[in-house]
This record gives sequence, structure tokens and C-alpha cells, in this order.
Amino acid sequence: MKVETPQKKEIAVTEHEKHPKATKQEIIKKFPVKVNLENYEEAYANFDWADAKKELSYFAGGKINAAYNAVDRHMHDGRRNKVALYCIDAKNKLEKYTFQDIYHLSNRMGNALKDLGVKKGDRVFVFLPRVLELYVATIGIAKVGGVVGPLFSAFGPDALRDRLQDSQAKVLITTPELKGKIDGIKDQLPDLEYVVVVGADQSKLGPGELSFDVLMNEASPELKCEQLDPEHPLYLLYTSGTTGKPKGVLHVHNDIIGHHMTSKWVLDLRDDDVYWCTADPGWVTGTVYGIFGPWSNGASVVTYEGRFDAQSWYEVIDRMNVTVWYTAPTALRMLMKAGDEIVYQNSLNSLRHILSVGEPLNPEVVRWGMKVYGLPIHDNWWQTETGMQLIANLPCMPIKPGSMGKPLPGIEASVVDDEGNPVEPGQLGRLVVRPGWPSMLREVWRNEEKFNEYFRIKGWYFSGDNAWIDEEGYFWFVGRADDVINTAGHRVGPFEVESALVEHPAVAEAGVIGKPDKERGEIIKAFVVLANGFSESEELIVQIKEHTKKNLAAHAYPREIEIRDTLPKTRSGKIMRRLLKAWELGLPTGDTSSLEED
Repeated sequence: MKVETPQKKEIAVTEHEKHPKATKQEIIKKFPVKVNLENYEEAYANFDWADAKKELSYFAGGKINAAYNAVDRHMHDGRRNKVALYCIDAKNKLEKYTFQDIYHLSNRMGNALKDLGVKKGDRVFVFLPRVLELYVATIGIAKVGGVVGPLFSAFGPDALRDRLQDSQAKVLITTPELKGKIDGIKDQLPDLEYVVVVGADQSKLGPGELSFDVLMNEASPELKCEQLDPEHPLYLLYTSGTTGKPKGVLHVHNDIIGHHMTSKWVLDLRDDDVYWCTADPGWVTGTVYGIFGPWSNGASVVTYEGRFDAQSWYEVIDRMNVTVWYTAPTALRMLMKAGDEIVYQNSLNSLRHILSVGEPLNPEVVRWGMKVYGLPIHDNWWQTETGMQLIANLPCMPIKPGSMGKPLPGIEASVVDDEGNPVEPGQLGRLVVRPGWPSMLREVWRNEEKFNEYFRIKGWYFSGDNAWIDEEGYFWFVGRADDVINTAGHRVGPFEVESALVEHPAVAEAGVIGKPDKERGEIIKAFVVLANGFSESEELIVQIKEHTKKNLAAHAYPREIEIRDTLPKTRSGKIMRRLLKAWELGLPTGDTSSLEED
């Protein structure tokens, strides 16, 4: 059967003034369509977070509950019978759950936890794959004032022990398949009172182990949401650094203001949208923009338990008529590597808005997306610590491929020197944000010293990223502060080199590090995965070097290129440059709990 190529939406692309740190800047403009935020400049000039609060539901005395805003209030606004969650399991079986279904199931979850003695502030960790129970548990925990602890289902015992020990978790919810990772470390978790197992036979469970299904069946479907102080803890997520054990970043119920507004403005979610965030809820994107943000806006969410595969992902989009798709740059690069033909074998006509997050999005991928999807891919920047998107290419603004976009209304961001003084446009500096946005981290769990490090530049939250701003106020990511390469006195960001490398047709993926060199201080070394149809040769390596030198700068090309079958990535898709550097130099690898499986 012949499949028609999807019609491409009309776009205007114009060359933009070049900048010394960018090989090519173009502006991509869509012809006007109605979006939730129509005028960025006006909104930025007049926005007040107090106005945003009016879109949410509060209890008497200014009390709030993020779970109430995500689910319960839809019992009274006409969305009761609307599908909240489309669950596609690993075997492609589809199940649908309305907001009323989630409401009653999360009420049962909350009551079950209260029966176990869970009190406000107790940490309850969720160690589940992308299944219904993960979403029910997250909302149920928040309803009773517990602190949700999302855990990625591929974590091993060491990663689990570090997080459960440090957080002093009281309850863990998991599956029979995943419980085996806990069994060997339970004696090292003195605070863990209960392990609740989804789909388990109670008669086959040991001491302190309880059947999720039995608890749910015995619990009442009626529950009054706890009315909480806006600063009451909501979730605790652990992030891995370059050294030491993962640190617990604590967020509060007040975060829902930021979740709601950014889902409305950046994701541009509307009442009739079917929305798919491909991030696992074990990571911050999957928690904030896979659960709380979209549900607060009343959107229908798709979750897919299967592994990544280009055809499978395209089938999900077509089967569910996904309209808004939020994914990772690495996933998009892998889809690009899979080729154009597979795109045209699918319709994808339902898509109206595509977004990317987690690492910088290469301009080449943006241009490819324009070609095959007929839509611009909107990159944005935020972190686990920031709790919400802070800088974005909004639907109403022109896109400069490779840019993070501009600060959202209510956000003051800047690029400064080490003393906190703003630098000139085009000058490299530290990416900082003025504290005070609603979703900012409130503490690093039991580690005040680590928390204070985020605010070591007076008056600012320091992101740990380096960036520059162009003349029109667009922000451009250069690299982590400890990733910048100093070669022969020139400061070079690895992302700049990686972007130039993947512009070459033979390069599918690239990771770049600085390698010590007696003559130049450091030289640039690139680790490259070749695209399909290309084979390693000295001639090809020379071509790639010359291509990079030509398109970036004479001092900024990789003097060494190593061809690899794969690059080490986190399970959220980020290339782990620190691992590449550690392997290259024979250094300790540090925490690798978030490393993608082979």
C-alpha cells in the first residue's frame, strides 16, 4: 500500500547575522497560528506570579495541594470523564483512564498509605516502570502530604541504596521483577518499614512486604486532600554530579504554579490535546511534565512502556493522534539516524508542536525536523534544581536553531562573570537566574553546604552552565562550567564542537572532551559514532576534521577523533562527557548509577 508523504507546513527561513561563536544562525518562523501565549514581549513586561496563582485552586488560608490541582479539581470543571492517561504497555496493549478513575485510585492509594502510618513529610519512593500504578502512587502520596521519591526502574542496587538511605524512605512501591534489586540491600535500610509490591500474591511475600492490590482493594475510594502550606515538600529527586554520591533536590507544592504556567505556555497545552512526554517519571522531566504540569492543564497524557525504536515511536504518535510531543535531543538524533524514509511511512499528521529538552539541540536536528516533520523543534532549558522550564523557544517567537531561547515571563536570567556582573552580548560567562521563581529547589536533602553552592554568586542561582547571549536576547549554551576546554588560550565549549561534528553526514553522534597537552594546555578530542553507510578510515577522519575546522574555527577542531560503536549516556539520553574523560585519562568514573544499559 502506498503511503502518502505528510504535507509540510509552510515556513519562512532566513539567514541571520553571524556571530563569532556560532557557525550559522538562522531564524525559523512559522506563519501565525493561535497559541496560548501570543505576545512574548508584552507578557514578559507585565507578568506577575500573583496573577498565575489565579489559575490554580487554593484552600482557605492560602493552603494548596499539587495533587488536588492535577486531578481532584477536574471533578468539578467538566473534565471528570475526560481521558487523563493512555497507557500503552510493552506488548502494545492500550488502556484508558479518566480523571475520575485517577481520582478514585489515588484516593485509595492515599488511604492505604495512611493505614500504613505514613504521615506528612514521610518519604515514599516509587520504583516502577511506566505503568498506571506509578501515576496513581505519585498522586496518592502527594494527596496525603507524603514526599514522592521517583526512582528510575533501571537503577541498580547501589543507586537504590544511596537514595533510600539518604532520604530515610519509609515506604517503597515496586514490582515483583524489580523487588529483587531491593532484597539484597534491605538490611542496609533501617528506615524502610514497608515494601509494597504491585501484582504480587500476599502469601508469597516476606516480612514487611505487602501486596499493592490487596491494600488498594481494602482502601476507601473517598479521601479528602490534605490542605498544605505551599512550602510543604512535594518530591525529592536525586541528581548525580561529577563527584560524590547523588544529592537529593527537594521541591514543594508551590512548584505547581510553575508546572501549570510552563505547561500552558511552553508546551502550549490545550483542552483537546493528546500529549506525549517520552521522559520516564523517574527523572524530573517525566515527573513535572509527564504528570503534574499537563494534568494541571487538564491534558490527556500518553505513556509508553516499550523501549525506544523509531517505528514504534512513530506508531504511538499515529495510533494515539499525539498533538504535542516532548522528547530528548538524543532521541531526535537517533530518529534522524534511522532515516527519512521511515518518517514518510507514517502519517504523523496529528502533530502540531514538538519540543526537546535535556541537553542542547543541535541546529542540524532542527533543520532535519523541519524537513521531515514540517514543524520546528522547540528547545528549552531547565534543570532538576530549577523545577520548571526557565528559558525556552516559545511557540510565539522565531527559533534560532541551537539556541535555548529567551527567559520566560517571570524569570530574570543573565550571563555573568565570577563576581556576578553581567557580561557583554557575545561574551562567554556563567548562566545564572534571579532566585524567587515558584519551582526553585528549596533544599538539598541533609546537605546545606551543597545547597549554598548554588547561590555562591551573590544575588543569583548559579546553574553550573556556561552560556552567552546574543544581541537579540537569545541564550546560547556553551557547556558545563567544568567542561569548557582551554586550548592554546582559547575557551571552547564542547557543544559547539559536537554540533559542528554532527553537521558532517558521516557523524551520527559525537562527544567531545579536553585532553591534556603539553604544548596547548588541552587539545580537543572527539568520540564519534558513524552514521549508517559509513566505515572508519583515515581519509574519513581527515574529512571530518577539515569539516569541523572549516565550519567552526581553526583552533576548535578535534585533533584526535576516536570512532566508537556507542557513547556512554545517561538513561535520560545525555552523553556523559565526564565518563569519556575518565576513561581517556584513566581516572575514577564516580557515580554511574544513571548510565544507560548496553
